[in-house]
Amino acid sequence: TTHNSTMRFILCFSLLFISLNAFSQQKFTISGYIKDASNGEDLQGATAQDENTKIGVVSNNYGYYALSVPAGNVKITYSFVGFKSITKELNLTQNTVLDIQLSDEELEAAEVVADKFKQELENTQMSTVTLSAKEIKTVPVIFGEVDLIKILQLKPGVKSGSEGSSGLYVRGGGADQNLVLLDEAVVYNASHLFGFFSIFNADAVKNVDLYKGDFPAQYGGRLSSVLDVKLKEGNSKKLSVSGGIGLISSRLTVEAPIQKDKSSFIFSARRTYFDIFTRQINKANEGKPKVNPIPDYYFYDMNLKMNFVVGKRDRIFVSGYFGRDVFNFSNRTFKFDFDWGNTTGTFRWNRNISPKLFMNVSLVYSDYKYKINNSFGQFNFSIGSGVKDYNGKIDFDYAINNKNNLRFGVQATQHLFEIGRTSFTSNDGKIDFQAGKGLDATEYGVYVNDEYDINAQWKLNAGLRLSGFNQNGKWYGGLEPRIAARYKVNEKISIKASASQMYQYLNLVSNSGASLPTDIWYPTTGNFKPQMSQQVAAGASFLLGKEGKYLLSNEIYYKKLANQVDLKDGAQLFANDNLEKEFVFGRGWGYGNEIYLEKKSGKLTGWIGYTISWTKRQFADSSNGNGPINGGKTFYPKYDSRHDLSIVAAYAINDKWTFSANFVYRTGNATSIPTDLFVLQDITGAGFVAGGVQERSNFRLPAYHRADLNIIRKRKHKWGESDWTFSIYNVYNRRNAYFVYIETITQDDNNVPLPPTALRRVAKQVALFPIIPSITYNFKF
Repeated sequence: TTHNSTMRFILCFSLLFISLNAFSQQKFTISGYIKDASNGEDLQGATAQDENTKIGVVSNNYGYYALSVPAGNVKITYSFVGFKSITKELNLTQNTVLDIQLSDEELEAAEVVADKFKQELENTQMSTVTLSAKEIKTVPVIFGEVDLIKILQLKPGVKSGSEGSSGLYVRGGGADQNLVLLDEAVVYNASHLFGFFSIFNADAVKNVDLYKGDFPAQYGGRLSSVLDVKLKEGNSKKLSVSGGIGLISSRLTVEAPIQKDKSSFIFSARRTYFDIFTRQINKANEGKPKVNPIPDYYFYDMNLKMNFVVGKRDRIFVSGYFGRDVFNFSNRTFKFDFDWGNTTGTFRWNRNISPKLFMNVSLVYSDYKYKINNSFGQFNFSIGSGVKDYNGKIDFDYAINNKNNLRFGVQATQHLFEIGRTSFTSNDGKIDFQAGKGLDATEYGVYVNDEYDINAQWKLNAGLRLSGFNQNGKWYGGLEPRIAARYKVNEKISIKASASQMYQYLNLVSNSGASLPTDIWYPTTGNFKPQMSQQVAAGASFLLGKEGKYLLSNEIYYKKLANQVDLKDGAQLFANDNLEKEFVFGRGWGYGNEIYLEKKSGKLTGWIGYTISWTKRQFADSSNGNGPINGGKTFYPKYDSRHDLSIVAAYAINDKWTFSANFVYRTGNATSIPTDLFVLQDITGAGFVAGGVQERSNFRLPAYHRADLNIIRKRKHKWGESDWTFSIYNVYNRRNAYFVYIETITQDDNNVPLPPTALRRVAKQVALFPIIPSITYNFKF
């Protein structure tokens, strides 16, 4: 009996011990959204860390976090770069939803920088540039028009292609090899003013991420980069109005709660007013002989976004963009109308299926088109092209545990193409010519991506994407593996490496060296394979200085491109129902080294970026009868530039005055000029020199360099704040070559006509922008 009692006591004690131990080891999940306390905006990339275990997680693209911690008393610290950290203590006995609001109170600069640079060292993601709305508005810009793409062009590995252009050429990739997203909607032409400004209104932009090579697996369809632009959600706390008045445009942004802390909206609009002045000048000169009217040009764009909290688990976002460029010219006998632009719309539904499982469903519409109408006498001529997308996707974030986060999803896009629509008609109906065609295709993607903290030193990010493309019943596709690893040497040094493979099924067909509105998007068809790229990169990051005030990084990369598409010499883009006969196919390479030094604390801030790189193309395939380009030999495309140096600095004298400046130097672009010269003589005896291009990129333009200056004078008012921004573009008036042309010299120095055998040709350059001062008034209340 005594023995049985003893056994029962031991058994009860053991069960109690096991139960207590199980309870002590039990974990629960704290989840919710991390927001900006001043306006209710979600904070992407904010950190939630358990102070006991020192394990933390990062909020996703929508500000959502899920942190699993042992039951009992816990202490969680929430932080975000530039915001005041807060700590929450609670007794955790079940899964808990906890939304957090962080305040952007003034912090010690060293603290902000330490957080920012520490995050850079911790991430596995490499080859990435991130810009906030505040950073975008500091750098000097042309005409006082803030442009996020021009700021990205000052970063290593990113080139503009030509002066003033808002195009992107990333690590040897072409202009069409960049996936540009605006709130998840694809933007097919991100330019205003024939490429000199981008469509992104900085007042409406929340943050910008540029991936130069190491793409997360949820992105696909392009080879060289992803530019992901996210719009603000709108102030859910109070009414806020901001805007600016500049020399060429004005802008206005209004954001306010629809229902405080539950729903909000933001509306932003911008318009240039060239046309207001040119119309008055044309009106004053109306009827005067020998006076040509000035073309009528303007652009405008609008952004609208709304968000709604629907219950405890659901949120809905609706956003849209509409922008147009309009160019008109007319006289007594001729009329020319040209307009182009983008329309996008995004509907997004977020749902917390469980504390660890987050779902996002998106329905996206995107439309880009242009149209040119000409009228002369009794005849009308028009050409146009465009691409329209209907996209649906479902993405999941699953926090397996604090060290392992899984992301997976599926996407499908229906593409509708209008290819070079051309018409020529007469008013009497006797002439009616139509050409061009429409194509459609469907693109698919399925992906999975896992980010795993192996230990304190090693972190791995591995993803796999399966992409597919269907055009006219023919299927194309392939696997796109992506992998990146980070090794943390110590608290101030980390080493990273990545490898990726991508497919691209859409091609931008252009017969010019610049990215113009008249370029045509064309899908992969049965006559050629999809483009493909493989890229590897490796680099190291270092925190320098006693308090880690400086971040130094160095990356090397190598990119190999297959199935590249170009046009044969003399290709005909319009009134051509069989455009594929104009294509030539080949391959390419890009490789280089990028060095970047950044300082974000103290009165003097800024960065220095230097890139040495090579970009090559080879089109030796003549299987379709078009013959090789450049005799099948490799050549440097226009956007190849050997050396690229950018220096950006800002000096804050006090809270009222800030000076900033930048200096840019790069090797001149490659170009082609005639090398074969011969003299022709007509029946009157007059002669002229003609020539032909034997080789592509047989000449390089002079080196490009310029300096810009910015002065900002801030003021605080009872109603809000304002500033005057004074900018000078190209301070020392460098006449950089925009392009080179060949001129025939037909007279000597005394204006005496030369005989045909004495005619000669000289190369002359055209410069685009001289020194340009500008002034902008900005306000916010």
